[in-house]
Amino acid sequence: MKVSDILRVKGNTLYTATPDQALADAVAAMSEKDIGSLVVMDHGDLVGMLTFREVIQSIVKNGGELGTVLVRTAMDDAPLTCSAETELDEVRRMMLERHARYMPVMDKRMLMGVISFYDVAKAVVDSQNFENKMLKAYIRDWPGGEEDGEKG
Repeated sequence: MKVSDILRVKGNTLYTATPDQALADAVAAMSEKDIGSLVVMDHGDLVGMLTFREVIQSIVKNGGELGTVLVRTAMDDAPLTCSAETELDEVRRMMLERHARYMPVMDKRMLMGVISFYDVAKAVVDSQNFENKMLKAYIRDWPGGEEDGEKG
């Protein structure tokens, strides 16, 4: 299974911020849209990722307030990225190693979407449920049985 499988189901709505945007405005947008991350774009290029982890770290660093901090000050300026062709097993490994909950999906320099750890986990569980149903159907329709002299 690949990242493209998740994006196909998830859709292509993207939420972004700019590095020079007030962190308070970015946090308000995250709250209003009920999202856990914003991709930070500058002149069409990915320059960072803002998640609630970075927001909380900034609040603690700023004495419990957002203040006048800009997104650029709080964002992760070296976020993990993947492509639509990246296998989910690789994405899981990368996310677990870096404790990343969100990952931008890139096609060269173009942002294609963002996947979350939740999206990855859901795709894996859905795939396993489908496999289980297929195996149960196969077992239920197992050839043989009474014709071979076996009783049930």
